Amino acid sequence: MMQLLVVILPLLVYLVNAGPEEQEGVRFASRCEACKILATVLQERLKETGKSHDVIEVGYSLDDVKPKKRTEYRRSELRLLESLENVCERVLEYNLHKERSDSTRFAKGMSQTFKTLHGLVDKGVKVDLGIPYELWDKPPIEVTQMKAQCEDMAENYEDVISNWYFKLQDEKSLIEHLCEDEVLALDDRKCLKETLPALESDEDTDDVKKNLKKKSKQPIKTKGDSGESATNKEEL
Repeated sequence: MMQLLVVILPLLVYLVNAGPEEQEGVRFASRCEACKILATVLQERLKETGKSHDVIEVGYSLDDVKPKKRTEYRRSELRLLESLENVCERVLEYNLHKERSDSTRFAKGMSQTFKTLHGLVDKGVKVDLGIPYELWDKPPIEVTQMKAQCEDMAENYEDVISNWYFKLQDEKSLIEHLCEDEVLALDDRKCLKETLPALESDEDTDDVKKNLKKKSKQPIKTKGDSGESATNKEEL
């Protein structure tokens, strides 16, 4: 039975270690990426809450004689406040797809790299990333940092978001109003136009495996049934 030990050093960036960001191989989200994700998760949340056809009463009446104002929930300030509450927690649903270099590296779902690695583990291959297996699927530092960026941006631009919600949401997207019109300079908007690639094929999976072999600095040692051992000099 063939045994295979794979050591992938580049993926140690998922560890939170001391030292400068560039020395750890970590590239935090840019202001453009953070704004794009904030606008995306908030619009997703608003789409969910917008399905309600409830009518709510707003205002105060000490004597309960004066009727309260009735308004549609989907047009109300309450809906906005509820949608904004903990909206940046949704950033933690994203993963870092290191096989991509543009802003689509932040996306939901397991990255192709980790799909390949999990597949190797399922086949009985021992894969050593330098971190416990149970931490593989935890949000990496880039994602947790982007959550903090999202929270700061949501707080600092609350009035801008509110203005869009009450006056402009039927005219343009939140990405356009918040990110293009308010947050980002003209030269910093490139990521807003970047879209997710088509679903990876089996051929793409093979490419990931090849890339892993090229990147690793450790040889792969294999030992066959005959007891003869060989060392693959190709770098993972």
